[in-house]
Amino acid sequence: MSDVPICVLLVEDELSIRRFLRPAIDAAGWRLLEADTGQTGVLQASQGRPDVMILDLGLPDIDGIEVVRRVRDWSRMPIIILSARGQDNDKVAALDAGADDYVQKPFSVNELMARIRVALRHAGGDTREPEPLIVAGDLAIDLVRRVVTRSGQEVHLTPIEYKLLTTLARHAGLVMMHRQLLREVWGPGHAEDSAYLRIFVRQLRLKLEENPADPRHILTEVGVGYRFRAIDEQ
Repeated sequence: MSDVPICVLLVEDELSIRRFLRPAIDAAGWRLLEADTGQTGVLQASQGRPDVMILDLGLPDIDGIEVVRRVRDWSRMPIIILSARGQDNDKVAALDAGADDYVQKPFSVNELMARIRVALRHAGGDTREPEPLIVAGDLAIDLVRRVVTRSGQEVHLTPIEYKLLTTLARHAGLVMMHRQLLREVWGPGHAEDSAYLRIFVRQLRLKLEENPADPRHILTEVGVGYRFRAIDEQ
């Protein structure tokens, strides 16, 4: 069994809550990382390599649901929401974004600790991720900073272009069907809007490919979909 202690990342802007949880996490023999903003939480998630994240939704800079979305771009670690928001739509939005559990404030420390243990068991005890950087030839995608570079130069992408690229890149080497891409990038209501997909793939190739007519990164699988060429195919 590993001697490395479980690492808990607590993203919470209320100092009183952080102080309240410190003794329980320490008593469990776990290591605690703290962040009081969403941006800091995302950075801590990538640099501190935590095993589980406890996340407030009402953060001072970006909403907690956006933090979940950003972390889910590259990490599968358990995320437990700890929030005063009690409406069903808040819970559904957080879970749909990729959170694993939802605990409403005020809360029991013992219940929260039990939910952390359950989340870690479900994760199989191995939640630490590889570095959230995708490299393919001259192209690099930093999933934490949300920066794309080509030959070291930053490429400016629209939000949809970025989402399309990262969706393809996270499945590098695999063919993604048209409808699958449309659902993941634009949502279920756009599964038949293949014109959107062709337009945005063309725009990505113009920005990322040395020769857009003969692409090296985003390949067309005729009649099926698109494939991001993995690094070992270069």
